[in-house]
Amino acid sequence: MALVRFGLGRRGGEPLPADPAAWLLDQLRQPDPTRFDDPPTTAAGLSALREDRMTRPPNLESRSGESRSRALFKREATRHLANAIVTPAPFRERLVWFWTNHFTVSAKRGACAPVAAAFVEEAIRPHVTGRFGDMLLAAMRHPAMLLYLDNVGSVGPDSAAGQKNHRGLNENLARECLELHTVSPLAGYTQSDVTAFANILTGWSIDLQADPPGFRYRPFAREPGVQTLLHRPFPPGEAGGVAALAFLANHPATHRFLATKLVRHFVADDPPPDAVRVIEGVLRDTGGNLGAASAALVTLDAARAPGTKLRTPMEYVVASIRTLDVPPAQIPNLTGILAALGQPLWGAPAPNGWPDRAADWAGPEAMLQRVDWASGFASRIGGRDVEEIATNALGPLLRPETRDAIRQAGSRRDAAALLLTSPEFQRR
Repeated sequence: MALVRFGLGRRGGEPLPADPAAWLLDQLRQPDPTRFDDPPTTAAGLSALREDRMTRPPNLESRSGESRSRALFKREATRHLANAIVTPAPFRERLVWFWTNHFTVSAKRGACAPVAAAFVEEAIRPHVTGRFGDMLLAAMRHPAMLLYLDNVGSVGPDSAAGQKNHRGLNENLARECLELHTVSPLAGYTQSDVTAFANILTGWSIDLQADPPGFRYRPFAREPGVQTLLHRPFPPGEAGGVAALAFLANHPATHRFLATKLVRHFVADDPPPDAVRVIEGVLRDTGGNLGAASAALVTLDAARAPGTKLRTPMEYVVASIRTLDVPPAQIPNLTGILAALGQPLWGAPAPNGWPDRAADWAGPEAMLQRVDWASGFASRIGGRDVEEIATNALGPLLRPETRDAIRQAGSRRDAAALLLTSPEFQRR
C-alpha cells in the first residue's frame, strides 16, 4: 500500500487512490498543501532568542517560568505534528522529514530551538522537489544551522577580525557539511580540505541586533586569499562560499551518498545496489533534481516489497493517530510522547540525525515503550469496529493471525492495542 510504504498511513476510512503510483507522483508535481497561518520565521525566532538573552539571567538556577524561545518552539512543534496528521500529501511530508533529518539542526542546542521550525519551513520544505544545490545553500546559510554548528563565531585567523581580536577558525560546519550533507568520506577529502572549506565559510554569520535579525555576511571575518577544496580553487568573498557549495552539491560522491540514504530510508536498511545506482543516475543526469529522484523511488521494484522498514517512533505515533482518526481536539501532547519514545521532535542527539535502521529502534526497552503507549492510546477507540479499522489501515498487509487476535480480544481497547502493536503495523 502506497499510504503505508511511502506515506504516513491511511487516515481513518479516507478514499484509497485509484492509481497509487499516480497519487504519489501528483504529490511531487503539485504545490505543497501545507499552509500555516502566521508561519514560523527566522526573524521571529531570533527576536525571541535576543529577548531571552537580554531579559533572562545567565544563572540557570535563578530562572523561573518558560522562556519565549521555548514557548515558540513548543507552539511550532505542535503545529508541525498536527499538520502531519491531517496532510493530504503524506509522501511529500515524509520527504520533508527525511531532508530535515539529513540537515539536522537540534534544539538540544538551546539557541537553535526558536528557529528550528523556521529552518524546516524556509530551508527544507520549499526545496524537497527542487534541486539539492538550492536546498544545500538554504540550509548552510540559515541561522539555525550557523548557530547549531558554531559558524557564527568562526573567524579567519588572518582576517581583519582575526588579527584584531585574536579569534580563530571553527571547523564544525565545514566538517559536517562534507561528511554528513554532501560528498561523505567517499570523496577522500583530507583535513586540509576541511580547513580550507572552513576558511571559505568564514564570515557566514548572523546579526542578532538587526531589524529584522537574520543571516549576515561579515567580510572582515573572511579568511583572505584563494582556498583550494578537493583540488578546486575558490575565490575570497561570499561568492566563493556559494560556488563551493554548488560544486559539492553536484559532486559524483554526493549523488552516490544521497542515493544510498534515500534508498535506505524508503526501501531497505541494506540498500540494494541496483536501486542505489538508479537513484544516483537520476541525480547525476538531472543536476541533483530531488523531485525526479523521489519519483524514481516510487518506480523501483525493490520499493514494492512492504514491511522492510521499521517505523521510527515519530512515524509510528503519527500513523497510529491517523489510523484511529482521532479528532483534532483530542490529539494528545505529541511532543511529550515522542520524547518518551526516544525521538523528540527536532532533538537528535548529534549532527548525523536520527538513525535509519531497525536495529537502532527495535531494542527490548524501546519496543516495550511502544507497547505501553499503544495500550493507553487504544482507549480512544470508543465503540468503533476494530477489525474494520484494521482492514482500512492495512488492507492486504493485515495478517490472518492479527485479524484472529483482534476478533478474540477481550475488549475493543485490547483489540485496538493488538492492531497498533502488530508486526505489520509497526513496519512500512
